[in-house]
Amino acid sequence: MEKIWLKKYPAAVAPDIKPDTYRSVFDIYEEAVRHHGPAPAFTNLGVTMSFNELAGKVDRFASFLQHELRLKKGDRIAIQMPNLLQFPVAAFGALKAGLIVVNTNPLYTAKEMEHQFKDSGAKAIVILANYGHLLEQILKKTDIESVVVTEVGDLCPFPKNLVVNGVVKYIKKMVPPFNLPQAYTFRQALELGGGRPPEKVDCHHDDIAFLQYTGGTTGVAKGAMLTHKNIISNMLQIAEWMKPKLSEGREIAITALPMYHIFSLTVNCLAFMRYGAHNILITNPRDIPAFIKDMRAHRFTIMSGVNTLFNALMNHPDFNKIDFSALKVSVAGAMALQRSVCERWMSLTKSVLVEGYGLTEASPVVCCNPIDGNDKVGTIGLPLPGTDIKFIDDDGNTLRDPSQPGELCCKGPQVMKGYWQRPDETAKVLDKDGWLRTGDVATLDAEGYVKIVDRKKDLIIVSGFNVYPNEVEEAIAAHPGVLEVAAIGVPNEHSGEAVKVVVVKKDPALTEQDVIDQARQSLTGYKVPKVVEFRTELPKTNVGKILRRALRD
Repeated sequence: MEKIWLKKYPAAVAPDIKPDTYRSVFDIYEEAVRHHGPAPAFTNLGVTMSFNELAGKVDRFASFLQHELRLKKGDRIAIQMPNLLQFPVAAFGALKAGLIVVNTNPLYTAKEMEHQFKDSGAKAIVILANYGHLLEQILKKTDIESVVVTEVGDLCPFPKNLVVNGVVKYIKKMVPPFNLPQAYTFRQALELGGGRPPEKVDCHHDDIAFLQYTGGTTGVAKGAMLTHKNIISNMLQIAEWMKPKLSEGREIAITALPMYHIFSLTVNCLAFMRYGAHNILITNPRDIPAFIKDMRAHRFTIMSGVNTLFNALMNHPDFNKIDFSALKVSVAGAMALQRSVCERWMSLTKSVLVEGYGLTEASPVVCCNPIDGNDKVGTIGLPLPGTDIKFIDDDGNTLRDPSQPGELCCKGPQVMKGYWQRPDETAKVLDKDGWLRTGDVATLDAEGYVKIVDRKKDLIIVSGFNVYPNEVEEAIAAHPGVLEVAAIGVPNEHSGEAVKVVVVKKDPALTEQDVIDQARQSLTGYKVPKVVEFRTELPKTNVGKILRRALRD
């Protein structure tokens, strides 16, 4: 693969990355604070926090974690919130204290939260009050000893914080009642941490920085162990890739994807920080009118998103009121970028939209199209610096002709250490030489561009989030009126894919609504089927295994 890389790009623009320059992710954060101290770092809800202000709050939170909660290096702390100013404070505070951050999707049900907290062994959690009632249901079943509850407006200045929190709680009624009597508030945590400085903790390359949960290509959610070296490497790879367009201290980034998602975490929250970028945090990107209002307030230069987000923006009547004159590049990831969306976005914004590819197990970015405009729509581009790829057949043999479809495998410093406490699952995807099997079938063209042609496994991707068919099937099969069920992904213009279930009835009176209601009891919204089909039987192999591919076809 290196020969193909050098054929496309001269060595001068494909330098070796040097992750050994930094001992931990936090070193890069501290470098950004030193270089860009008074400059704006994050803006949310109309409130801007400079790098220096962020550093002050990070120190207080780290001190609170160490001295009040008595957490030690290597302890796990869950963070469950959307894009708010509190997120970088909590995340960088945890990293400074030497903790392992367990990012948790705020859309999770209580059952999904319980699995992740028990599996990770999290000792503490920082959670938005909106989800406190769910935590209350499962807290005693976990190892969590300390809870910090934050509200949406907590880092807004007085009296705006009271107004925002009051509207969210009492007007919009978005905070169901809960009882967590031992919980600290986020503001209390910052006050308690102000008494003394945090203790210095030495973190090294092999230490785990994040437990990022994913089902991989199949199965129950597992924690990908992303070390400091993994994250540093991907940050540096991304920073090198962005060099043709970005300038230090001059970038304003629209951050609509949630930072608990690995794409936004590494690209926006971390890699852009190395450029001293100003991140505009969008708390609820589904509120398109409010989202567009935020975009109109800033002359942004870079934006990341998913296919569905770009499509939704363009289909809103106020889209033409946005000033795109400063926009240098937009980056799409987490799901396939549709050609029609890409071409329309570039036409309307007069800027570049490039597609990248990655997976949680690779921190996440593996390939990306060049951001200087030499991209190929419909491909995922070229491997990042320091990344090798190969294609294998069903028997694991490397294909001599990569123009023929094979499973894409990657190797590089960004590839995870393994799955948390699951060596058996790790062995299925990561070999002794460090090659990661992605589960995606791809081809390579003569110029070295990679194209995803099929999904080897049955993973369904809804708006960039993974949905695992066996999880959906298990939830629905619990209904007494269901005999058999199979879940598949079907094309959806809004979310890329949607969940469809094919059901064989046990009770003739079973309805579509019965199936959907059953799913809602234990699955978060994007996992709930949008389509229900009833059949008298399901296609199966000769040993009785349901053929999902036959259903998709």
